[in-house]
Amino acid sequence: MRLTHFFVFTSLFFLLLPSIQMKRAGKGKGLKRARHKLTQDRGRVRGARRYSRSGLSGLVSPSCSELKESGMIFMDCQERQLTFIPPANSWFRKPRHLLLALNQIKILQDGAFLGYDSLISLDLQQNQIFQVEEGAFQGLTRLKTLLLQHNRLTTLSDEALISMPNLRDLRLNGNPWKCLCPLESLIRTLQVPSNRNLGNNARCAEPTWLKNRKLKTVDPELLCKDVEAISHRTGNNTSTFEPIPLRGKADTASVCHTYLFPHMRMDCSKRGLTEVPSGIPDDVVQVDLSHNSIRRLRLKDFQGASGLRILNLSSNSMEHIDPGSLFGLLHLQELDLSDNNLHFLQYGVLEDLYFLSRLKLGGNPWVCNYSIHYMVYWLRLHPAVKHSGLWCHSPSEFAGERVEEYVHSYNRECPKDRQPSRTDPDMLDSVNWGTPMELQGEVEEEELEPSNLRAPQKYEVFRLR
Repeated sequence: MRLTHFFVFTSLFFLLLPSIQMKRAGKGKGLKRARHKLTQDRGRVRGARRYSRSGLSGLVSPSCSELKESGMIFMDCQERQLTFIPPANSWFRKPRHLLLALNQIKILQDGAFLGYDSLISLDLQQNQIFQVEEGAFQGLTRLKTLLLQHNRLTTLSDEALISMPNLRDLRLNGNPWKCLCPLESLIRTLQVPSNRNLGNNARCAEPTWLKNRKLKTVDPELLCKDVEAISHRTGNNTSTFEPIPLRGKADTASVCHTYLFPHMRMDCSKRGLTEVPSGIPDDVVQVDLSHNSIRRLRLKDFQGASGLRILNLSSNSMEHIDPGSLFGLLHLQELDLSDNNLHFLQYGVLEDLYFLSRLKLGGNPWVCNYSIHYMVYWLRLHPAVKHSGLWCHSPSEFAGERVEEYVHSYNRECPKDRQPSRTDPDMLDSVNWGTPMELQGEVEEEELEPSNLRAPQKYEVFRLR
């Protein structure tokens, strides 16, 4: 019996052995599948890396772009409809600059920028921020530039700035600041002499008697006193105080939006401007003044804007440009004058634009007469300047013709009504040489030239005794 049981047990063992091997093989296949899945996941991670101008950039939030400019990494999250601050672990490499302008962020909560310890600039302008909690900027110990202009801030505690010991440039203009007691600590901080670049152009929106007053000029002693005490101290009824008007030209800091990267530029378009605003910094590379109501450029309008490379003045209904109005723009490369009401450019307007390479002139009612010659001659002397849109609008006989062709035909054949007859015996007779008739012919020849290119007339001086 024992022997029988042994054979039965042995037979069952050999029968079960293939199934055991199959299970072991199955276990190995499962491990291979797991390894394969891990490899795929790693591939997806690699695939999440995005290419930019600097090459492979790393993990990037789907709504942002990682770029590299002048050796520094910055994250461009502008105009992405964001309502929150992307977490710091969204990036493969720590950014030095973070651009969050033109989003829909409303509140900056405590710890919103934890992990962004490498940031040196933060752009939050043109959001809907109305509240900044005291610990919002915690961890930004290296931050030097903070842009908060054109939001909905009415108050801000100076405690929020303590986390940024290296802050040197703080822009707060374009917010409806309530210059009341809660704002006292911030105003005192801004008025410290060493903080000369903090909140320079921020202005009060309330109360009425402080409206349009710069925060840096407000007496903080008055903010926490009631209206009756102020009235008694000043001897006036505060209800009769009028807002302090903005005098002189509008300032770029108050009407324009400033962007730092990839280069310093100012957006002053669609602001209802009637003249070029003052105070364009010398380090601004690009200024957009399009779609305003600037009808005339005046002398020294761009004084101090020596670093300007791109200037857009299109769609302003501009009628006149004074000679010297572009003086100082030695490095200007692109000038857009399209869609205005220009008939011609006066002599000397373009003389200072030594490095101009592109000139847009379309959409203007150019008049093809003597005055248009200067611009054509200037373009001939500067063949490297690519220009467009120079077409005759009037008079009707030249409408639709290229201005260059008009000037060429004008020089090739003078108008018949001014061209002297070659068979005119009076002009060929040597007897008439030096007579008033000959002088009259010379005058008519001079009139064929554009008035701004004629040689100055010489006058004989007589001494009276």
